[in-house]
Amino acid sequence: MTMLRTSLRHGLTAALLVALCAATPALAKKKKAPIQPDPDYAPTLSMPQPAPAVPNGAIFQASNGYSALTNGARAAMVGDVLTIALVERTQAAKSNGANTERNGSIGLTPPTTGPLSFFNPSDVAAGGNTSFQGTGTAQQSNSLQGQITATIAEVYPNGTMLVRGEKLISLNRGAEHIRFSGIVRAVDISAENVVPSSRVANAQIIYGGTGEIARASQKGWLQRFFEIISPF
Repeated sequence: MTMLRTSLRHGLTAALLVALCAATPALAKKKKAPIQPDPDYAPTLSMPQPAPAVPNGAIFQASNGYSALTNGARAAMVGDVLTIALVERTQAAKSNGANTERNGSIGLTPPTTGPLSFFNPSDVAAGGNTSFQGTGTAQQSNSLQGQITATIAEVYPNGTMLVRGEKLISLNRGAEHIRFSGIVRAVDISAENVVPSSRVANAQIIYGGTGEIARASQKGWLQRFFEIISPF
């Protein structure tokens, strides 16, 4: 019995050392490496307009980047800057319940005379009942507010535009990043060149951070290790 306990203790110690060795480089890397810009959200620069192949003598030239006077300063071409107002707010709630009950009984009265008279009424009586009651609730809510300025990456033939960009914020206790991409319509762009995120199609919003505050909200590596091997 003593040898078994010793073996278990040595095995647990070895497992903890392996987990510690695996977690230490990741923690060191997480502390030293700052948030790096994502190439997928890099700003798109405007392309220079090509000169007309054959001047036709007209005042209007399609290669001059024509924009209607009613557009004002609204973004409309690849490389233009557009501000996205983050107004995300979602809330969901769900609840259910069930309650069942079933009762049954049976009883026979034996004759008072004859070969079966020795039975008592309680000997031939039976009954049973079952009941079940269950409830469940679930609630979830999310909220994100702020602004991020992105650039137009592509302009499609129907007038919609693909915008994407990111914002990196380094604070004294950590760093935060916001990455955004989606498709907007020209009619949804306000005079201030702002589009609410609720008007963006296929919106992808990534918000995260690193630092002391982010680490404090996470479980320790030893607790995660025990949760993996725990059978409960």
